[in-house]
Amino acid sequence: MVVWLIGMSGAGKTVIGQEVCRQLKKKYAHVVFFDGDVVRSIMGNDLGHSLEARLENAKRINRLCHYLDQQGIHVICGILSIFPESQVWNRTNIKDYFEVYIKTSLETLLKRDSKGLYRKVREGHISNIVGFDIPFPEPLHPDLVVENNGDKSIEHVAHDIVSELNSKNFSLGPCVEF
Repeated sequence: MVVWLIGMSGAGKTVIGQEVCRQLKKKYAHVVFFDGDVVRSIMGNDLGHSLEARLENAKRINRLCHYLDQQGIHVICGILSIFPESQVWNRTNIKDYFEVYIKTSLETLLKRDSKGLYRKVREGHISNIVGFDIPFPEPLHPDLVVENNGDKSIEHVAHDIVSELNSKNFSLGPCVEF
């Protein structure tokens, strides 16, 4: 199973993904979490942030998730996912694919701005920022949309995602025996 968490920078993909992973690991042994920045690092940070480089990074992440899923490892992946063709590829090639759009208001994103990206782009210091000079297309067919504007705890948002996964009867494999 691959859980694909889509959202802009600051939407909460990483903290929500880590919590979903933590909650699933209580019951299932083979669950991992990673995000787009981690994959960039693992691959040697050899790509920039142009549209072409972002597309190549997206393809790497698609293939990595597919590979891990084929090995029986469940993947929780937090990614901008600005290319609809990546989402279509996942639905076509990953048996148990579950797409979650973490919808966050621009006001909330600007307040969080944990990486300082939005401040830097507004000041003209950087470019190629999704949501500003690169469009962020909302996903067309997410399996679940969660609002993350700070009115629910991360644990609660993650619990909502895990509950939805459980209701879909994905083949998550054997439970962990204690």
